[in-house]
Amino acid sequence: MSRFVFKMPDLGEGTVSAEVVEWKVKVGDLVQEDQVIAEVMTDKAAVEIPAPVSGRVLAITGQPGDMVAVGSELIAFETEGGAPAAAPATAPAAAANVPAAGPAAALAAATRVMASPATRRKAQVAGVDLATVAGSGPGGRISASDLEAVISGRGTGAARPAARVARQGVEEIKVIGLRRVIAERMQAAKRNIPHFAYVEEVDVTELEELRQYLNACQPKGAASLTYLPFLVAALVRVLEKFPQCNAVHDAERNLILRHAAVHVGIATQTPDGLKVPVVKNADARAFADLAAEIRRVSEAARSNKATRDELTGSTITVTSLGKLGGIASTPVINAPEVAIVGVNKAAERPVVRDGAIAIRRIMNLSSSFDHRFVDGFDAAAMIQALKQKLEHPATISIQD
Repeated sequence: MSRFVFKMPDLGEGTVSAEVVEWKVKVGDLVQEDQVIAEVMTDKAAVEIPAPVSGRVLAITGQPGDMVAVGSELIAFETEGGAPAAAPATAPAAAANVPAAGPAAALAAATRVMASPATRRKAQVAGVDLATVAGSGPGGRISASDLEAVISGRGTGAARPAARVARQGVEEIKVIGLRRVIAERMQAAKRNIPHFAYVEEVDVTELEELRQYLNACQPKGAASLTYLPFLVAALVRVLEKFPQCNAVHDAERNLILRHAAVHVGIATQTPDGLKVPVVKNADARAFADLAAEIRRVSEAARSNKATRDELTGSTITVTSLGKLGGIASTPVINAPEVAIVGVNKAAERPVVRDGAIAIRRIMNLSSSFDHRFVDGFDAAAMIQALKQKLEHPATISIQD
């Protein structure tokens, strides 16, 4: 027998430490090589750490929420034979946001429930015993969709009847992992960026007719078009006249970087929190390709399969609350960008049109701009230009 020490690996891009989000093993557990032992979070992404060897866990370093420096001892194993005393702090095989799976994953799932903290919390609230849920992920990992299927009655699992008793107690939830990163970035954005908010209503009656027509022409089983690809396509055209809004602020060098290409962040709600996958080179994509790419990156974010590259590099962000869109909102800028455009709910309303009351489909655009670099007049003018495109959708494809 020998003691094998595995150190926190270098996760790239100048990472000096990583936060422990969840331990998948405990002291005394027998693990197999490539079995996921921990989930850690850098400033860029969540990473699942696989075991470098097979053996028994002797010691672990850090509790959820603790930071562990790169090169510091992360976990120690008792191994058979003459294994080396320590493993080099190199990057794990698992890519950022991509679940690691090895030959022992199925064995681990047979004795241990594998699910993210968000899935565990949701199961607890719903009264579902995760041990009875069949996981479809690597090594039997239970995904958010697996749990949803059980809750809705479409999957295999047992839900406990809710006890009708008075609620008591207070649950303490550590602000760790992705939620910690979101909190820090939101706080920094509101503290450092003077937000200028601008809301305008848009008559999307003609756009809705076009959307319905295109959806009717889609092959059977194809995903329906939402307003997002139309909005992004129109935004790309508008930004040609307002390049100051397609920019990022380099605070270290005190520079504004105006980009020729438009890389649109798509704010996406996921089981683990808000993520912003990026549609790269939206300005160079045909409409069908643009719509497909929005769906692809959004689904990759929701299923935790988005790569680090797909979650970075946006130059402007679009956010939508879908059916929960409300009348207006005040979106927070996705720093270091300088602008964000929010989509609110579209609904039929009575409006005055050509001197008469008519029923039209109205949707509000709620936008925020970094007032240090985008003047209020320019911000309003950009949204007005976007409004014109959306109200006359035939002009979206016309070069101004």
